[in-house]
Amino acid sequence: MQTVETLNEGLKRAFTLKITAQEIDSKVDAEVKRVAPQIRMPGFRPGKVPTNLVRKMHGEALAQDALNSSIQDGIQQLIADHKLRPAMQPSVSLEGDYAPGGDAEVKVELEVLPDVPTPSIDGLKLERLTVPVKDEEVQEQLQQLANQQKRFDDAAEGHAATKGDQVVMDFVGKVDGVAFDGGTGEGMAVELGSGRLIPGFEEQLEGVKVGDEKQLNVTFPEDYGAKDLAGKAATFDVKITAVQTAGETKIDDDMAKAFGLQDLEQLTGLLKGQIEQQLNGLTRTHMKRKLLDQLAAGHDFPVPPSMVEAEFDQIWHQLVHETEHEEDPAAALAELEGERDEYRAIAERRVRLGLLLSEIGTANGVEVTAQEMNRLIAQAAQQYGPQDRQRFIQYVQQEPMAAAQLRAPLFEDKVVDFLFDKAEITDREVTKEELEAAIESEDGFASGTHVHDHDNHKPKKGKKAEASDEAGEDAKPAKKPAAKKAKAEDAEPAAEGDAEPVKKPAKKAAKAEGEGEEAAPKPKKAAAKKKADAE
Repeated sequence: MQTVETLNEGLKRAFTLKITAQEIDSKVDAEVKRVAPQIRMPGFRPGKVPTNLVRKMHGEALAQDALNSSIQDGIQQLIADHKLRPAMQPSVSLEGDYAPGGDAEVKVELEVLPDVPTPSIDGLKLERLTVPVKDEEVQEQLQQLANQQKRFDDAAEGHAATKGDQVVMDFVGKVDGVAFDGGTGEGMAVELGSGRLIPGFEEQLEGVKVGDEKQLNVTFPEDYGAKDLAGKAATFDVKITAVQTAGETKIDDDMAKAFGLQDLEQLTGLLKGQIEQQLNGLTRTHMKRKLLDQLAAGHDFPVPPSMVEAEFDQIWHQLVHETEHEEDPAAALAELEGERDEYRAIAERRVRLGLLLSEIGTANGVEVTAQEMNRLIAQAAQQYGPQDRQRFIQYVQQEPMAAAQLRAPLFEDKVVDFLFDKAEITDREVTKEELEAAIESEDGFASGTHVHDHDNHKPKKGKKAEASDEAGEDAKPAKKPAAKKAKAEDAEPAAEGDAEPVKKPAKKAAKAEGEGEEAAPKPKKAAAKKKADAE
């Protein structure tokens, strides 16, 4: 194989590889010998088909495979001989008109990783904002748990339902007098005042008694999940089968035992620990942003345009998707277009920080162990069904880029922890509100960093803040905007088939559930599929 360098400008490289017909043919011969024993042909015993017949039958396919194999071998040899560090997958194309049996000329274009200057990590100074856990917060969490354990008992005969009571009903929903799919159910229970159903529904149930039959008039929200119902006026014919009042749930050992714990003291300790973990996540988020700010301020070097473009594409795709959920998508998209250059700058910064953290980690012996990597793969595989998990594991083990994407967040966290240990840290006690304000400040977002899944905060300073992402070792793809992702993670997903046909749109319901609202009670007899259709 002959190699000629045709371009060497900045981080861009280009080469021409000439793969001779003899090289390709030798690979074909080797492959023919390998597969010949497996070929079956009438008139020949298994494994005794002559190689010339094998070549005649499968020669074209074998030649194409041999060419592809020769190209891959040539690229690997090229990278090794020139000590290249590709930033992205090289671009490969055949030059001229290739004819089977002849030489192949291949053009290889790529960008290489820059030589990152020795990172300056001495003299790092950070402030750690800490928040003590207040007893009131723990008591508030206990009260929320008590509310979730609320018990409803049948009310006295003739009792008129009021806010806080639970009404059980059968219902038939209609639009223009015609029942719609998913709008019929039996035994659905709803707590009045919970705000879980579409506007106006619960309010019209106040004052009902067991046995009452009533027609409710409502209008589905414009952004309702079922498009054929969005914005339409509807009626619901309801029959009240039960009215129940809430019994008091005491915060005591019995409540703790209902959660499988020994006593109230153990439950209180667990809740306090959870709050401490959340607050520590906020503290780490703030420290990490300030750390990356210092690193970015002290280092500037060119980064591969292809990596920046790939990073930008990820950010941009997500942001464009987010505009589809705005009240005025067209206006939101127009505003976004005006900030394209700012997002590109964020992408460039992320790539640079990723390369910088990689260099720091490599230079200081930071690594992700094989055991840790196996755990990451196993965790990622859980999102797949039983039949696909093993295939996913094999894919990650065989594809270096896929493994690198899984490895990058943990590697980054370990590098950040290493830098925390190196830094001079001073502690300052603040309130939770002050810490959140520090995270949400424009200075905090200037770094173009994003909070990882374990960092629990919800930025509110606009999409540039939401789009920003912390840099991974290999400039991993952009994640969802931080605020949107945090909101989604906070809310428990509704159990399949449990949501009523008159439930609020998913986005609003998720927010309410994330703030501690009670989960929807399961209907006693309603057909889950029908009800789910109109969500």
